[in-house]
Amino acid sequence: MTRGGHEDAGTLYGVSVGPGDPELMTIKAVRIIREADVVAVPDAGRGVGMAQAIADDLLKDKVVLPCPMPMTHDEAAAKATHSAVAGALCQILDEGKDVAYLCLGDVSIYSSYGYLHQLVSERGYHTEVIPGVTSVSAAAARLGTILCEGNERLVIAPFGDEGAVRLADNRTTFAFLKPRQADGDPRTWLAEHSLLDGAQMVSKCGLADERTVDDLSSTGGEIGYMSVIIARQRARKQGS
Repeated sequence: MTRGGHEDAGTLYGVSVGPGDPELMTIKAVRIIREADVVAVPDAGRGVGMAQAIADDLLKDKVVLPCPMPMTHDEAAAKATHSAVAGALCQILDEGKDVAYLCLGDVSIYSSYGYLHQLVSERGYHTEVIPGVTSVSAAAARLGTILCEGNERLVIAPFGDEGAVRLADNRTTFAFLKPRQADGDPRTWLAEHSLLDGAQMVSKCGLADERTVDDLSSTGGEIGYMSVIIARQRARKQGS
């Protein structure tokens, strides 16, 4: 928790709601959402977002604040958006109200909330992070696979991260996030880095249209952005 100089202000909570299945929300996340005066939700401009949909049953009588968070590679535009949203949140906190900002997966892993957390904290407001189930652990559970054992390494990286692959050896398991079909078939990149053999995937884990693939090397179809690919530098031997 970060505590600043606004002693009479409310607290901003970054609340992890998990990857998709509402039952994967933690007891603490549910409590914070229920107790919050305002529930803020990221708004990418495509209707109700996934984080809001996951917590929908808890929002029936809540004040819901959509926060514009468009997907952009324009750094200046992104900073301006984050600053504007942080300002809006601080205005609510100044009223003595607590705000629960919902985050898909876990707040600490590739979450847009991180920028807001830093800005609001720097302005001296109380902030607190509520951890949650990651898409990586949920995908592994769905596939019935163990991510790492003993002295094996687990690397979580954006799909296509060349640096991560160069640092790996045959004790490394990769969890790749955010594959982009626009950059070509992800299978091609995996094959070029000797990672396709034994690679598995879960797309939209915990949602109604979830898709699991036990062997990407022998399965076609598009690999969507909301997918987790689990691959090993060398496929784990049966029974090892």
